[in-house]
Amino acid sequence: MCSPEEEALLQLEEVFSVTLDHINNLVLQPLLKAAAEPSDPWGRECLSLLQQLHRSSRRLWEVTKESLHSLQERLHHPDSFGLEALLLLHSADHILQIHIEYIESYTSCVVVNVFQKAAKRRSEYWRAQRKMLQQFLSGMSSAGSVGTVLVQALHQPLAHHVQQYVFFLLSLADTIGEHHPSRELVVHAAELFGNLQSFMSQELDQAMATQALRHTLSSRVGDVLCTPSRRLLQDSQDIPVTVTPLRSERVLLFDDSLVLLQGHSVHTFDLKLVWVEPGQDGCMFHLLTPEEKFFFCSKDPQGRVVWQWKVTQAVCQALRGKKDFPLLGAGLKPSETPSCRCGAYTFLSEGRFCQATYEGEWYWGKPHGKGTLKWPDGRNHVGEFCQGLEHGFGIRLVPQASEDKFDCYKCHWREGSMCGYGICENGTSEVYKGYFQEGLRHGFGVLESTPQAPQSCRYTGHWEKGQRSGYGIAEDSDRGERYIGMWQADQRHGPGIIVTQAGVCFQGTFQADKMVGPGILLSEDDSLYEGTFTRDLTLLGKGKVTFPNGFTLEGSFGSGAGGGLHTQGVLDTAGLPPDPGSTRLCSCWLPWGPAGGPSRLPRAELKGAAQVPGVSVLREALTNSLHPLGKLLRTLMLTFQATYTGIGANKHLQGLAQEEVKQHAQEIWAAYRGLLQVALQRKGQALEEAEDAETRDLQVHGLVLPLVLPSFYSELFTLYLLLHEREDSLYSQGIISLSLFPDTKLLEFLDVQKHLWPLKDLTLTTNQRYSLVRDKCFLSATECLQKMITTVDPREKLEVLERTYGEIEATVSRVLGQEYKLPMDDLLPLLIYVVSRARIQHLGAEIHLIRDMMDPIHTGGLYDFLLTALESCYEHIQKEDMRLDRLPRRWDLREPW
Repeated sequence: MCSPEEEALLQLEEVFSVTLDHINNLVLQPLLKAAAEPSDPWGRECLSLLQQLHRSSRRLWEVTKESLHSLQERLHHPDSFGLEALLLLHSADHILQIHIEYIESYTSCVVVNVFQKAAKRRSEYWRAQRKMLQQFLSGMSSAGSVGTVLVQALHQPLAHHVQQYVFFLLSLADTIGEHHPSRELVVHAAELFGNLQSFMSQELDQAMATQALRHTLSSRVGDVLCTPSRRLLQDSQDIPVTVTPLRSERVLLFDDSLVLLQGHSVHTFDLKLVWVEPGQDGCMFHLLTPEEKFFFCSKDPQGRVVWQWKVTQAVCQALRGKKDFPLLGAGLKPSETPSCRCGAYTFLSEGRFCQATYEGEWYWGKPHGKGTLKWPDGRNHVGEFCQGLEHGFGIRLVPQASEDKFDCYKCHWREGSMCGYGICENGTSEVYKGYFQEGLRHGFGVLESTPQAPQSCRYTGHWEKGQRSGYGIAEDSDRGERYIGMWQADQRHGPGIIVTQAGVCFQGTFQADKMVGPGILLSEDDSLYEGTFTRDLTLLGKGKVTFPNGFTLEGSFGSGAGGGLHTQGVLDTAGLPPDPGSTRLCSCWLPWGPAGGPSRLPRAELKGAAQVPGVSVLREALTNSLHPLGKLLRTLMLTFQATYTGIGANKHLQGLAQEEVKQHAQEIWAAYRGLLQVALQRKGQALEEAEDAETRDLQVHGLVLPLVLPSFYSELFTLYLLLHEREDSLYSQGIISLSLFPDTKLLEFLDVQKHLWPLKDLTLTTNQRYSLVRDKCFLSATECLQKMITTVDPREKLEVLERTYGEIEATVSRVLGQEYKLPMDDLLPLLIYVVSRARIQHLGAEIHLIRDMMDPIHTGGLYDFLLTALESCYEHIQKEDMRLDRLPRRWDLREPW
């Protein structure tokens, strides 16, 4: 059986359904006709609002019909259609939302006087309908204007209906008892519609207050402020408040903005970007906006509480994007506005951000977090911000004035300026990859032109306050030359070297971009000039020329007739040819990375290296691109490559290059020691006693150099190839000649004692001899020696040489049937045999690199002895009697085995 309360609800829904249908036909439809096809903007706005109200009314009527249907089902089939199946109970939230939509549509019309203005267009019709309208105004007077009657007719039936909902739902809850399974649904519905009563009353009050405000403002200001979707929450004319420092005449708090009126000026602040400082008492509280800080002062503490609470609630609602339900909540205890939020704002004050729009994360009135900044001129910045300034990684695009192109800055920023590592692309002309400080290039960096640039250039080195300063390498492909040396104020200044594409090297001192004083010139054919130059590097004045054959010419040089070189001096033909492997460039004058710059910037990051547990992690640190040591090694490697590749790959620079690698190893060890000291100090420990020079050299050569050499090996080995190209060419010719010998003939030619030959006492067929000799005659030693080119570490190369020696002795011992130690007279021809069969290319470059880079601890030991033996083999193979045209004629090289 259904309860009397359910029957009352059924009757209530029937009456309200009919009432809504009548309102639609008798009120809304005529209003739409009166507003149809408006010719002015205001009329079009009224029509849109009425159409929205009509749609909301139809949805309200539809859901009421559905609720009525569920009540009828309950009445006719109470056993199969339980109380919980009523739409009014299980879908109370949905029904509530439809009521709210109608209320919001209705109050939007109230704000701009839609009903009064629409009624004036058909005043005679509405005067004739007064009696009809009275049926919607039960218990209320129909006196007043037609517009007022329309306002009441569209609101009063709904208010009465919601009131009856609450009454019957509460009665139903009391009737079914506390333990009924549907009681919770009934109580929830009663609570929702009870809150809806409060919401309706507050919404109508705010709409009427907004409508009344419109009449107190000028038409221009009223049209801007009193829009249909905006509601007035508080007016300083009701509760007085003063605002400083703006000294506003009137303060208006809307549900989306705070408005300060000052004469003819209107200052509007988006509530999403208004912060209310908490914990204030007395008569004053503070508001914070992106560019202003206001002090709100009321006449008494009660006024301050109301204003602070309403502003706080309004800000929170604006951030949530919806109103509280019920609107004002319970009590006057203010909540706190969120410190962090997202929003968009256009800056108006003078400064870097003037007219720029920031959209992103905020913290207490300042951009903080990830965001985007856009200027009207097309500049924009995307990245991280801190306390209102660019801070962290960011990308900035700056349009070029003349073309539809952008400069792109992908950098780290600190307090609004580029600081740290970045990549900057200036349109299509040049790219800079390096470090910045206070927005300027500072520290190590590489500036190079793009392929589209009209002129090709590249600079790798140190910068200071936006200018090239310190050690750097500049390459000018158009002129075909490279400068390696010191800079000051964007000019070559100090010691430096110029390398040309023709293989000429100039070394001297530069001042204001020109060479001054004495210098050195090394030509491709190893001719050496020592003397003075003009500023355009022409020989002038006293000097000395040393020719490759050892002859010297000392005297005065100058420009002769017709532009040639004129000289007067003494020619000495008694000198000996200089050693081709000796460098004529000074290896101590250039301040490599440690003093001049490339390693300087990563050192600034030593404080950021939290822990360096011990020497065992040095390898991992050097291979980690984020570790200070890894950054330092990469910086040095880039500088080394810029110095010695391309135009810079000149044989005369080999001595400088190998000294530079050793110096870099020392610097990395010093940096590592500094990191280790920082890590131990954080643990309350200290390094062992100070490191002496001998211990440092042992650590550098034994530990660091093998780790860092691979980073520089390719460029370094290329210089060794260039320097020893002639000897390696002679060596290659000798290898080709010796390769024509069969194994036994070659052993005989090299005067290897026959009792040391493999297979000397065996009687074998031709095929057996061919197979065994070819595959076993010192093959293990040959294959072992070939592994020398598979590593870059000089120590590992020496270990390969040691194993090769061991394989030779092991083979001889097997032949003799006893352990045998080879004397030098026997070792050298056997080693020549193995070297000739190993056919290692550029063996001279390999030997000289090992000799220059090997650990000094091996000097005078076994490794030194074996390397000396290998050098002797290399020199022996170069001799003329090893070449094909000098071979003895006593053998027919075509003779079979």
